[in-house]
Amino acid sequence: MSRKGYWMAMIDVRDPDVCKQYIEANAVAFAKYGAKFAVRAGRYASPEGATGNRHVLVEFESYDKAIECCHSPEYRHASKFRLAASAGHFVIVEGA
Repeated sequence: MSRKGYWMAMIDVRDPDVCKQYIEANAVAFAKYGAKFAVRAGRYASPEGATGNRHVLVEFESYDKAIECCHSPEYRHASKFRLAASAGHFVIVEGA
């Protein structure tokens, strides 16, 4: 059995209106690849320094699905909005 895959992102949103376009567009890719949000914004504490103003953890059934989603045409289209609206850190990891 393969391990789950996760997208982890810590983002500073500069343009909330364009970020809304990203959220609408990424829904297409996330539905296609079975993504589930474990964390999507919400309250947070940064006890060791700045981490951005938006935090997201997305779960996929496997690491391979997480990679496939990232490289899909649907997500590539959506990512243009994220890159225009924000700066931050994004990583894809394999679960324990």
